[in-house]
Amino acid sequence: MTDRYPLPALADVPDDIRARILAVQEKSGFVPNVFLALARRPAEWRAFFAYHDALMEKDTGHLSKGDREMIVTATSAANRCLYCVVAHGALLRIYEKKPLVADQVAVNWLKADIPPRQRAMLAFAMKVCDQSHAVEDTDFAALHAHGFDDEDIWDITAITAFFGLSNRIASVTGMQPNPEFYLLGRVPREKK
Repeated sequence: MTDRYPLPALADVPDDIRARILAVQEKSGFVPNVFLALARRPAEWRAFFAYHDALMEKDTGHLSKGDREMIVTATSAANRCLYCVVAHGALLRIYEKKPLVADQVAVNWLKADIPPRQRAMLAFAMKVCDQSHAVEDTDFAALHAHGFDDEDIWDITAITAFFGLSNRIASVTGMQPNPEFYLLGRVPREKK
C-alpha cells in the first residue's frame, strides 16, 4: 500500500466496521487491504460494502458467484486495476475451481477457456465497461439466447459499473493486493 492515504488502525474504526473486518479476517486468515483503505471514511465504507454485498452475495438469478467474479476480473483488467484483478481473480479461481481461468480472463478473456455462455456475458460486460452508450437491444438478445433474463443483464451492468468505481478508487489511492491473494485458488490452503 502506498502512503497516499494511510490506513487507519483497526482500533480506530467504528465498532460495526471493526466487527465486519474481524469476521473477514477470521474467515480468510487476513484482512484484505480494501477493508482498511475504505474505513478512513466510515459512511462511504458502509455504503460501498452494502452495495457490494447486494450485488456479489445474492443467490437469485442466473449468475453464479464465479460468473460475478469473472465479470469483475475481466472489467478490472480493462480498467487496469491491479488490486481488483488480483483479489477478484483469486475468488474467481476458487469459485470456478480452475486455477488458470483468472489469468486467462485478465489477460485476454476472448482466448479464455470458458463456455459460450460466459463468453457472451463477458462480451456484454466489456461493452458496458468501454461503451455503455452503445448498448442496443441486440446486445440483450445475445444474452437472452444464452439463458440470461433482463434481471441478470441488470446484474451484469451493475457489477461492471460498481467495480468501475472501485477500480478507480483502488488505482488512485495506490491500493496494493495482499500477498495472500496471489496464491489463493492456486495452491492448497494450509490447514489450521
